[in-house]
Amino acid sequence: MYSFDSLYEAYHLARLGKSTKGEAIRFGLNLAENLWTLHDELADRSYRPGAYYHFTIYEPKLREVYALRFPDRVVQHSICDNALRPWLDPRLIYDCAACRVGKGTHFAMDRLSGFLRDFYKHHGTQGFVLKCDIRKYFDNIDHDILKQKLKKFPDKEILALMFKFLDAYHGDTGKGIPLGNQSSQWFALYYLDGVDRLVKEKLRIKYYTRYMDDFLLIHEDRAYLQHCLTEIKKVCDELKLELNEKTHIFPLRQGVDYLGFHFYLTETGKVVRRLRSSNKRRFKRKLRGLRGLYEKGGIELDAIDRCLASYHGHLSHGHTYRMEKRTMSHFVLKRKLFPSTGPPIQE
Repeated sequence: MYSFDSLYEAYHLARLGKSTKGEAIRFGLNLAENLWTLHDELADRSYRPGAYYHFTIYEPKLREVYALRFPDRVVQHSICDNALRPWLDPRLIYDCAACRVGKGTHFAMDRLSGFLRDFYKHHGTQGFVLKCDIRKYFDNIDHDILKQKLKKFPDKEILALMFKFLDAYHGDTGKGIPLGNQSSQWFALYYLDGVDRLVKEKLRIKYYTRYMDDFLLIHEDRAYLQHCLTEIKKVCDELKLELNEKTHIFPLRQGVDYLGFHFYLTETGKVVRRLRSSNKRRFKRKLRGLRGLYEKGGIELDAIDRCLASYHGHLSHGHTYRMEKRTMSHFVLKRKLFPSTGPPIQE
């Protein structure tokens, strides 16, 4: 985990998307020396994680993010990629989709589409959905319960190091894990493993998928889903978690909101994915922001192209052609140029 080669690989993973940040640049200027320093501190067990940076993001909703300094992120990548992921990943169910190699948002969307098509073959559109969401999930993960769940990890020294990262965040209250840590993603996946096991192994729900704390069950019997909800609440109580107001049972005919898209079955069994209304508004707001930045000279065309390509790639996973075409038809870029003399002209 702390070999120079592993730390070097972890450095490249940690700087992805952050290569222009001051911290990453400063670390890279003396890369070999900094990596050997981390190696020596980990080898002699003197390494201690530093303080967290704190900032707030507002998309898609208000979130408080706590991020480690860059050297600590390098260590986290090495721990997760060489120790935590190889141990945890085989212990998770197949349909726990978030943050895993070969899986993610689009994997979960495809699985739900497959479930809906298979459900239609046996029951048509006469079914129900139990959609569950945890109230402030990351903020309410209990440190003691998480440590108890991780006690089977084979390397106790690495486990103690992971607990140092955990205790460095709200160690006084023993509640919550930082949203910006790579280890937090794995902890959050594993913390709800008891719910996954209950649904798949005891309740025998065939059509079940979970993306972090957002999960849903599909079944032909509403009463049985009500029983499932009661059992899920019992497990959540043991984990000191609470289901929020988004948790409810509804007819499958209404369609399902999941991962930013609205899924619904037609009478012929076709699965249609439409972008949710809130995400449409967010997309249009982003385009207005890009247009305003370009007019002021705050962004160049190549950056806008990359942003639009990213949006197009995501939207291509749904039935959004007409919506995207209609929205983009109004996306016209103009930039005012101010020559040394004369009135402003337009490019």
